[in-house]
Amino acid sequence: DLIAESGGGEVQTGESLRLSCTGSGLTFEDHNMGWFRQVPGKEREGVANIDGDGDTSYSDAVKGRFTISRDHREKALYLQMNSLSPEDTAMYYCAADKPPCSAATVAAVGTWGQGIQVTVSL
Repeated sequence: DLIAESGGGEVQTGESLRLSCTGSGLTFEDHNMGWFRQVPGKEREGVANIDGDGDTSYSDAVKGRFTISRDHREKALYLQMNSLSPEDTAMYYCAADKPPCSAATVAAVGTWGQGIQVTVSL
């Protein structure tokens, strides 16, 4: 199973980015999916996750600014990030696992993308 992120880059404070994640070799609609992020020297943290029915949850740090969504037909996962700030600068990872694993915590993820850098400058 392989998943890969795209759409990262550098933006200025207040701007938006949309990350995408596509997979191959896995039955996309059977998996719970999530986004995580990590900065050097800190643990990887969950940002948002979504189950096969479309139910979502978010970390307090991004609630109200980020939106996770998925498209079963396109076999894609998205993270729309609005009102970005320098605190959102991190490597972002797409994550997947089959139920009952939620893909909401590091321990509940079976498949990771390679990560993509998001940098928000002042």
